[in-house]
Amino acid sequence: MKFVADGMLGKLTRWLRMLGHDVKYSNNIDDNQLLEIAKSESRVLLTRDLELYQQAATKGVTAFYLEGKTEAEKLAQVAQRFNLKLEIDMTRSRCPKCNAKIKLVSKEEVAGKVEKNTFNYYNEFWKCPKCGKIYWQGSHWRGIKKTLKAAKEILERNRN
Repeated sequence: MKFVADGMLGKLTRWLRMLGHDVKYSNNIDDNQLLEIAKSESRVLLTRDLELYQQAATKGVTAFYLEGKTEAEKLAQVAQRFNLKLEIDMTRSRCPKCNAKIKLVSKEEVAGKVEKNTFNYYNEFWKCPKCGKIYWQGSHWRGIKKTLKAAKEILERNRN
């Protein structure tokens, strides 16, 4: 899915990108620009701003108003509304920072570009072709899985 997110949804933007969704985001885009991007690029506007959501509705822009407080709640809301899978597939993941599709790279390609312990301990790395950021499933991966599990549990509760 293609989204554009308002300035209050930076963390959700990164989550959706990791899940493989194309999300435009900048906290410097004003409401009119958000509406224009959503309309001209056929993107769903994600917002926590009720007034912006109402403007989108009157202008025929597909929008979704998020009420969740935690990232897990927000992910569950978006997943429920748009029938999204809450699974990270690294072949579809996008750079959380810049939105480009990340690519699997050889371990040799990251030599000298990541900490020595990281290089020695991990074998799979992904790189963003646009911003050059390198990713691996390190210790932070437990936190990612925990948030996704919580979102799935919320989703399941909401369905029952």
